[in-house]
Amino acid sequence: MDAIADAVFIRPFQSGDAEAFRALNEAWIAAIFAIEEKDREVLEHPVEKILARGGHILMAFVDNRPVGCGALLAMPDGGYEVAKMAVDETLRGQGIGRKLLMALIEQARSIGAPRLYLETNHRLANAIHLYESCGFMHLPPERVKPSPYVRSDVSMEMVLAPSLAR
Repeated sequence: MDAIADAVFIRPFQSGDAEAFRALNEAWIAAIFAIEEKDREVLEHPVEKILARGGHILMAFVDNRPVGCGALLAMPDGGYEVAKMAVDETLRGQGIGRKLLMALIEQARSIGAPRLYLETNHRLANAIHLYESCGFMHLPPERVKPSPYVRSDVSMEMVLAPSLAR
């Protein structure tokens, strides 16, 4: 593990984290894609749109500076969608994303989630490689549901409890 990743402290979202959560996500989305209305809804109201609906947000810090974040959005089937995962662009490629994703997976396991789901874009090869290396599998086209995001063209899943996943 890289020295930066070793220095990362990950904790649940707290009061005062909303601005960092929004800024980290808007930075990467705007650099590659367009920020969509659905992004604005979630990023401007993370407590109402994620936490109050049974979801979770984790924040990553180095030296008390927010450097990454990720969310688990509660899904109707009891699973969770991994979403709004971002790492400060100056620190990408140093293991922070992997550490954050592993913390999200562990959080999902600890709450008994049967599966994790995520959507991404084929242009994000490094992210897709990270998801694959952590155990996410590509969903076959017949299992992919329409996304609220124009940029989403890759859907993946990790089954955590096979007897509970659908």
